[in-house]
Amino acid sequence: MQYQHKNLADGQWKKLSFFEQMANVGSEVERTIKWKNKENLKYSRMAFERALELIDLTIADQKNRKKLKELLRVRETLADYFAFKNEYGSTDKSWQNYFYAFNWAARVNL
Repeated sequence: MQYQHKNLADGQWKKLSFFEQMANVGSEVERTIKWKNKENLKYSRMAFERALELIDLTIADQKNRKKLKELLRVRETLADYFAFKNEYGSTDKSWQNYFYAFNWAARVNL
């Protein structure tokens, strides 16, 4: 697999806390939303692919194994919202709210 985040895939990702990892995923999701709303589907798709890459690295990180159910559901619902039919009824705002908590926790070093 060819990673866009090569240094993170080479082990740097595992050095981040769970909250930092999820905040970074959230940053890519925010970019996906921003480009989608600007109707730049190419950039939106690229940001979405980076978000999936980061969530996959988070899933693969052994320290997060107790959170695996949540992480897999997040991946599934992200894919549903941005690439499929949005059967779960997600919104831009719901994703922003979800990831906001991780940004806050990463900032205060929880």
